[in-house]
Amino acid sequence: MMEHYQADGHRYENGMKYERCGRSGILLPQVSLGMWHNFGNVDPYERSREIIRYAFDHGITHFDLANNYGPAYGTAEETLGRVIDDDLRPYRDELFISTKAGYDMWAGPYGEWGSRKYLIASLDQSLKRMHLDYVDLFYSHRFDPNTPMEETLQALVDVVRAGKALYVGISNWPLEATKFAIDYLKQRDTPLLIYQGKLNMLNREPIEEGILSCCQEAGVGFIAFSPLAQGLLTNRYLNGIPEDSRMSKGKFLREEMLTPELLQQLHQWNEEAKENGMSLAEMALQWILKQQGVTSVLVGASSTKQLAQNLQCIK
Repeated sequence: MMEHYQADGHRYENGMKYERCGRSGILLPQVSLGMWHNFGNVDPYERSREIIRYAFDHGITHFDLANNYGPAYGTAEETLGRVIDDDLRPYRDELFISTKAGYDMWAGPYGEWGSRKYLIASLDQSLKRMHLDYVDLFYSHRFDPNTPMEETLQALVDVVRAGKALYVGISNWPLEATKFAIDYLKQRDTPLLIYQGKLNMLNREPIEEGILSCCQEAGVGFIAFSPLAQGLLTNRYLNGIPEDSRMSKGKFLREEMLTPELLQQLHQWNEEAKENGMSLAEMALQWILKQQGVTSVLVGASSTKQLAQNLQCIK
């Protein structure tokens, strides 16, 4: 059992920088903690707890979750709820906690996508798991081509009006739908706070498709997930595929992705990073933060050491 936790008194002077999220009152840390992996019930609780405490002690105020993060589904939220009870309850008003609904969560026709029934039921479940009265930010996690956009977006408006969320966001929505969402929400006095999209040096779709510039023009923030391309943009795969790596397990990264061309590109970037006195991961994170319109970058971490390395990107 860890000793009673008291947050570092210098947590806001430890080097973290904060960026305004679009045209809103919210400042987000340049680096936010994403809890997609490493915080489920398959992971040791004390390790997850240590990473979350380290993050907060180093100025990370934003913790990003979704209903089905784990594994198993729902357990990353349960882990955070436990850490809030054990350590962070006195600091609730310093935290910016987000969750999402959109991907598969439970069986049957109401357990995924963008219906009002699913979104509101999912948020109610998330609040119970995290032992919270409200989240700071609730996202539609993906665009649903079969549900009217008005239904999905009105559900977001209504969770704010019900006091269950302070702000709303969307993730993985295409450009035209994003423009519709921005207008719809603005007309109902629940402006879109932020867009979450996959952005890294290997995947520049939000830039190429115009999503980043659309958000910037509309005063909507942008937060990047998968900034290190599941570890490809680190030194992990430069000399082959380690036995314990994500690629060796083949779930989200497959061995055939590591083509000779990609490997050559990674080595080239790694040399550039070295010349500038940094790691490939540091350079990859810095590249995202330099893009016009980016508010924050989401990093995962399986140890405090890894998180500390990622925080080196803040200059």
